[in-house]
Amino acid sequence: MRSKKKKFDNGVRLITVPMKGHPTVTVLVMAESGSMSEAEGKNGIAHFLEHMAMKGGEKYKDPYAVSSALDSVGAYSNAFTGQDYTGYYAKGNPRHFNVLLDVVSDVYLKARIDEEELSKERGVIIEEINMYKDTPRIYAQELFYKAVYGEQPAGRHPLGTKETINALTRGDFLSFVNKNYVSENTIVVVAGDFDGKIVEKEVLSRYGKMPYRKRPGRPRVKEGQSEPNFLLESRKTDQFHVNIGVRAFKASDKRVPVLMVLNSVLGGGMSGRLFQKLREEMGVCYYVRSVADTNRGHGVLSVSAGIDPKRFAEVVEAIIEEFQVLRDEPVGSKELKKAKEHLIGKMSLDLESSDSVAEFFVEQEIMKGTQKTPREVAKEIRSVTSEDIKKLASKIFTNDRLAASVVGKDPDEKILKKKLTFRK
Repeated sequence: MRSKKKKFDNGVRLITVPMKGHPTVTVLVMAESGSMSEAEGKNGIAHFLEHMAMKGGEKYKDPYAVSSALDSVGAYSNAFTGQDYTGYYAKGNPRHFNVLLDVVSDVYLKARIDEEELSKERGVIIEEINMYKDTPRIYAQELFYKAVYGEQPAGRHPLGTKETINALTRGDFLSFVNKNYVSENTIVVVAGDFDGKIVEKEVLSRYGKMPYRKRPGRPRVKEGQSEPNFLLESRKTDQFHVNIGVRAFKASDKRVPVLMVLNSVLGGGMSGRLFQKLREEMGVCYYVRSVADTNRGHGVLSVSAGIDPKRFAEVVEAIIEEFQVLRDEPVGSKELKKAKEHLIGKMSLDLESSDSVAEFFVEQEIMKGTQKTPREVAKEIRSVTSEDIKKLASKIFTNDRLAASVVGKDPDEKILKKKLTFRK
């Protein structure tokens, strides 16, 4: 599974990933711009724009026209916003490639941002914000990023706040599009079964007309702390929803494969250390997971769990201890092999669909500027040693990188202050 990249004269990039005989083809268009590109006071505009674009463009003028065109060929479409990108895609039978490309290109290049639709969708976005805030497990994750990065784009939720969403005007959206949805920031990805010559011709006919515009600059993430940071929110719940983790590094860092394997040791399925410790041995939670989240300019490794409030102190201590063990003791060869193969196997499962393949290659392009094949990624993972993990753990598991968030009924700040620390 190899990708091919072509850059048009105006700076638009085309990435194609042939999957001969695959039952679908995916057309994905990415703006290399997300919540990290938002100006102060405009938090949430990138995600809100994603919603508005999918409501229609020049040819498909309203939400019904967009959905009807795709439904008529049995296609599936969606859009998503992250810190570093916004994506629009459609997936369907390869024979309908032109329809998929036509619809996605129309909403990306010619979004109408209709005033009436804007007013209606504002309510939808606010209810999405309410939904996440009403879900303690998810809100605890939002608080964690705020604890790590504070009041800067990296510490803000991509959805924005009710205040910023209510304040956005049509002019704000047009300005954001004019600045960020430009040729150098645009990537078109086609993955699945397709004719390469037809794809290049059709993509060029739509995107070759974009005038050359340089991508805008992006803010640098401000990092640095002297002691563990944490945020608590009290609300009536039966559990404490806890996030504990550390600042790591950006996606292009050469240590990312090591971080991935380290994370797999911690949370690699039901046999991972955290599941075995917190659920099987201690019996204090139903869910526990660890995530290594790397972006273009920053990254974190975090553990989240829903726990018995009465055992808050010992759970925080247990998670910190698992971090500490990785600093102090080498991972055994059998466990190391399991962690690596778990990662590689999961990657293989994720790449069964054409939309996942499209995302796999374009995320590399945006985050790292590379186009590695799954086999090459697997080779990097298999090359990680026990010593690599121990060295990395010693680097990231320090008090000046540590942070936590807790959502639950009256979490004790004194307990967290006392337990949220690494021994020397």
